[in-house]
Amino acid sequence: MEKINQTLKRLASHENFQKRYEKMRQEILAHPDIKAFIRENQSKISPEIIEKSLNKLYEYINQSKECNKCESLEGCINMMKGYHPELVLTRNSIDVRYDRCPRKILDDEKRKNERLIKSLYVPKDILTATFEDFEHDAERIDAAQKAAAFLLNYEHGKTTKGLYFYGKFGVGKSYLLGAIANKLAKKQISSMIVYVPELFREMKSAIADATLNDKIEALKKEPILMLDDIGAESVSSWTRDEVLGPILQFRMLESLPTFFTSNFDLEGLEHHLAHSQRGEEEKVKARRILERIRAVSEPVLVGGPNRRG
Repeated sequence: MEKINQTLKRLASHENFQKRYEKMRQEILAHPDIKAFIRENQSKISPEIIEKSLNKLYEYINQSKECNKCESLEGCINMMKGYHPELVLTRNSIDVRYDRCPRKILDDEKRKNERLIKSLYVPKDILTATFEDFEHDAERIDAAQKAAAFLLNYEHGKTTKGLYFYGKFGVGKSYLLGAIANKLAKKQISSMIVYVPELFREMKSAIADATLNDKIEALKKEPILMLDDIGAESVSSWTRDEVLGPILQFRMLESLPTFFTSNFDLEGLEHHLAHSQRGEEEKVKARRILERIRAVSEPVLVGGPNRRG
């Protein structure tokens, strides 16, 4: 029986094998990332190191980098799902190191927030919302166009206002949030939809388990925060001034886009926030909240009939 090294030697001397090998070698060395890496490290990389590392270079070029060959995290083509390759120079060879890809980072952050903030739960139809399924009739076209403009113009670190969608019950305000969030996810941009009445109930219970500050910090710093159904909750001075106020203050100062849905227009929401459960009227504190909402979002009416009925 022929030994394996003899077999390899015989194959290596075969003309067709040599041609295929040379073609593969040229494809590897012509790859833009490989050329750039060799150029950046030319003083440390010899022809011998390149030849010895061809298998690692081949491994690198056949995987997705920055999610450029993958439609989703679930559809990741890489050897380690959710991890993309990076070329590194060791003492006598070129190797491949794996780090979390942008989609994996986004997914990990989302899961961490889901564990922390239970009020992230939203109905399934909102989680799967698309602009294609949003009826662009005359009464809702302005809202759809404003949402599309935000998606087109948003850049991380650039000052961009979110949107305050207001209108009657069942006109599709929350659905629009879901459609925006799903478009952002495809662009690998993190967002968080939070159901406000449940959030405030959760914040009260968070005092007992010492997670209140962590929850508030997560909401403060989320790149794009979406507060669904603000105004549907019973107002307490504590949730308004110690939860909502600091979150919006931070986001205003950091110019972080914030979205809202509400059955109230801004004047109606101010009146709602001014009257607490105890019957107290605190117009000045309510006005401060509204100033922050206006600073981080633009009011947009969503019209039309109730589509849930």
